[in-house]
Amino acid sequence: MNLEKFVEKNAPRNRIALLVIVDIFLITLSGFLSLYIRYDFRFSNMDMRYVDYEIWYLPVNLAVTLLLFVLFKLYRSVWRFASSTELLNVIGACSASIVLQIVGMSILNMRMPVSYYLMKYVLLIVGVGMVRFAYRILRMLQEKRLFGERDTMKNTMIIGGGEAGAMIIKEFQNSQYLNQRICCVIDDNAAKQGKYLRGIKIMGGREDICRLAQELKIDEIIVAMPSAPQSEVRDILNICKETDCELKVLPGLYQMIKGEVSISKLRKVEIEDLLGREPIRVQLDEIMGYVAGKVVLVTGGGGSIGSELCRQVAAHEPKQLIIFDIYENNAYDIQQELKDRFPELNLVVLIGSVRNTHRINGIFEKYRPDIVYHAAAHKHVPLMEDSPNEAIKNNVFGTYKTAMAADKYGVKRFVLISTDKAVNPTNIMGASKRICEMIIQMMNQHSSTDFVAVRFGNVLGSNGSVIPLFKKQIEKGGPVTVTHPDIIRYFMTIPEAVSLVLQAGALAKGGEIFVLDMGEPVKILDLATNLIRLSGYKPYEDIDIEFTGLRPGEKLYEELLMSEEGLQETPNKLIHIGKPIVFDEEKFRRQLAELKETADHDSDAIKQLVQKIVPTYTIKE
Repeated sequence: MNLEKFVEKNAPRNRIALLVIVDIFLITLSGFLSLYIRYDFRFSNMDMRYVDYEIWYLPVNLAVTLLLFVLFKLYRSVWRFASSTELLNVIGACSASIVLQIVGMSILNMRMPVSYYLMKYVLLIVGVGMVRFAYRILRMLQEKRLFGERDTMKNTMIIGGGEAGAMIIKEFQNSQYLNQRICCVIDDNAAKQGKYLRGIKIMGGREDICRLAQELKIDEIIVAMPSAPQSEVRDILNICKETDCELKVLPGLYQMIKGEVSISKLRKVEIEDLLGREPIRVQLDEIMGYVAGKVVLVTGGGGSIGSELCRQVAAHEPKQLIIFDIYENNAYDIQQELKDRFPELNLVVLIGSVRNTHRINGIFEKYRPDIVYHAAAHKHVPLMEDSPNEAIKNNVFGTYKTAMAADKYGVKRFVLISTDKAVNPTNIMGASKRICEMIIQMMNQHSSTDFVAVRFGNVLGSNGSVIPLFKKQIEKGGPVTVTHPDIIRYFMTIPEAVSLVLQAGALAKGGEIFVLDMGEPVKILDLATNLIRLSGYKPYEDIDIEFTGLRPGEKLYEELLMSEEGLQETPNKLIHIGKPIVFDEEKFRRQLAELKETADHDSDAIKQLVQKIVPTYTIKE
């Protein structure tokens, strides 16, 4: 073993030995110094009897005090991160030492002046404490000097002067790897304003955010309000986004309860935080009894909606969960996730296409599912405009074949995932989904299976949705592309949409088209502008926004309900039932046969035939 390794290995022991030597010196010095101070700093005035007592009792005092220091962990603490806990340990050890010294010297008839004990107590705490905290103080001074030399330091504002804010500041102060300089704290509580939180001044309330961000040249704002209502956090974020600072937020209250408040839990503000409404919450435990103990099949189970359906179903003890998807990578990802999260789950993952009649029938015959969530579909509007026959083959006849298998093998409930684009469609994807809804309504008339459809709008964060696209464009420096300045869409998060799908499944009696309340529509231009600001840039200055024109089949706004359908209430105010539209079933069956033949031949006349089936479909060139 070379010298360097030997020194490194024995460094902790050497530090402890050094601390013991220093403590022996401090204990000895504090006793004699107390007598020196007691007699007005004059040796000539000292009573030598007390000096003799001090010398005679010193070995006992050293042994007892060092033992107490060991018991109070003064040799096992990491003093570079010393805090109030370590300070209390120092005070406790010194207090116990003085008390035991008073008792011991009294038993041995070595009574000392009361002032001696008081002065020794103070000197011992000061000496031992200063030695322990000196390393941390020197380290902090060095880091401040180094921070002052860094050009990459981010001036940071903390919003929230509570426990979460204090813990975030503490982590910044303790870490030598973070490059944030905490400049101020914001809190609406007037009683806190002007005071200091871990040495950082609370400089005002929310009305001062923009002013202080400009005056202090703030680069980053951290919102540390985990227990605040979502509406209040949203209001704060709306103010912050006007500052052009990068925003980060600490997640919800459960993080505080679990003691998980830390820098690692910070996340960038997402556009969902500014949707303008409270998150939709459904008490799934109360309505998911119909899944427990059942065999559940999710087609398209590796997709954005399908995979979330699988997660929420898996959490409610199904007898068996079957994931069916044509994309093996997606299927593999959700398989590994569910195996990790739900090791007891009876999980089957199958690869194949809903367009394959033999494959679909084989799966239904072997596994006999009780409930089917049909999420498999082609959904990208522009791509389907260029490949309309594929949209019909996959969406329409994939649904038809899956529904026929469900009827044949006695499925109890079949839930189709539909879209608002099925209402007065202007694209082949939406029109194909409207035909799927018609298939479901037709099948329900002649089957013991309850066939229903659930219709909702755009899902934030799903594959191919607008938010991931905007983020990629911002990362590349822009421009962000918006098709039209006035285009609006309804939005939901993936968990919100899926939880309502599951509840709609619980309400199903057969034949319904459930329409989810998506809240107020959002302008896509506002989403783009807000996302640019939340990323710390200025729209049209740092990141440009370009208008590219409506794509083929795209319309300015989506409708969730056709005018002739009407609405019925359900126990959940966020879920409505559209009144089924009456159509000629025999004619529809003949049209389906013609549609299949046309699609199989990849005919250019496919859109015109779809328009005959869905009269509200408008073909846009």
